[in-house]
Amino acid sequence: MFDILIYLFENYVHGESKIAIDYDSLTNDLSDIGFQQKDIYDALRWLKNLSSYKKNIISPMNSLSNQISIRIYTLEESFKLNSDCRGFILFLEQLEILKLDTREMIIERIMDLDVNELNIEDLKWIILIVLFNVPGCKEIYHKLENLLFNFQSEIIH
Repeated sequence: MFDILIYLFENYVHGESKIAIDYDSLTNDLSDIGFQQKDIYDALRWLKNLSSYKKNIISPMNSLSNQISIRIYTLEESFKLNSDCRGFILFLEQLEILKLDTREMIIERIMDLDVNELNIEDLKWIILIVLFNVPGCKEIYHKLENLLFNFQSEIIH
């Protein structure tokens, strides 16, 4: 399922401002590539649930930027998000890339994934997919994309 989400994001969604999806042909295309029907169904359901955020947002995503909170993870969340992942989420909050509401959306989408444990690279993809799809997060998405993909390690003397 996770591979399908990344494949769809890279090939169908990323770079497109709006996309009309014919789910039947998309399902056939994914099946022809070799993805399993159950995984295709789960990935499309996951994306449909993600799109529900667009309907439920009343104010811009920056509305909760001045609030301070500490996230206490449930046992189930802690199993799925190891300490590196939780630390990365906190790091993005400190950089003000994630706000309270976007953090919770990301955690909710992660918990809906059919995986036992997420690694940091998979987490980065999920965060990008969520931020790309949430209204009001375009600039934040680009900021994170630049941070993740245009990072150059330089030694400063």
